[in-house]
Amino acid sequence: MQPTWLLALSFLGFLSFLTRSISLLNWVFTIFLRSPKNLNNYGSWALITGATDGIGKAFANQLARQGLNLILVSRNLNKLKTVSAEIRAQFPHLKIKVVAQDFSGNLSAGVGLIEEAVKGVEVGVLINNVGITYPRAMYFHEVEEEVVKGIIRVNLEGTTWVTRAVLPGMLNRKRGAIVNVGSGASIVVPSHPLYTIYAATKA
Repeated sequence: MQPTWLLALSFLGFLSFLTRSISLLNWVFTIFLRSPKNLNNYGSWALITGATDGIGKAFANQLARQGLNLILVSRNLNKLKTVSAEIRAQFPHLKIKVVAQDFSGNLSAGVGLIEEAVKGVEVGVLINNVGITYPRAMYFHEVEEEVVKGIIRVNLEGTTWVTRAVLPGMLNRKRGAIVNVGSGASIVVPSHPLYTIYAATKA
């Protein structure tokens, strides 16, 4: 007969193994087996910040492919017009609004423009993608005050106020999806040396 402590230890090991196995199976189901959601069920519009480059532009294209009308937000009006024209060329039936907003500038005015853009439309998907970081790797004490303020304003305040502008409509309709784009900098490397403030705002 096995000692009680060994049985208890074995049972705890089994529970740990079972928990991890369930997590793995859940991940496999979610990624490979579950049928995709119909995003149009959330609403017929999507709003994407930082929509003219990289991840934001990719989101805009994928959401257009799903048949969602778009509100594209970025600081560069020329890039907004270019991306809008590219998407319209592929999906001529879609409606697209553009909002030129630099989140490191006057947030109140920018949020007012976004509130105006979402008025009267069903924004079912919000992608908070906009984000900035240091111009180069720097120690905490080397980062200039204006850079710190800009990172906090864009990565935290901008995301917060855009969410507040869009959320009431989702609550009224009792449906919607909000995606806040983070960064591996806040997870993979603890505190992400030389980019600490950026990592903290993305966490």
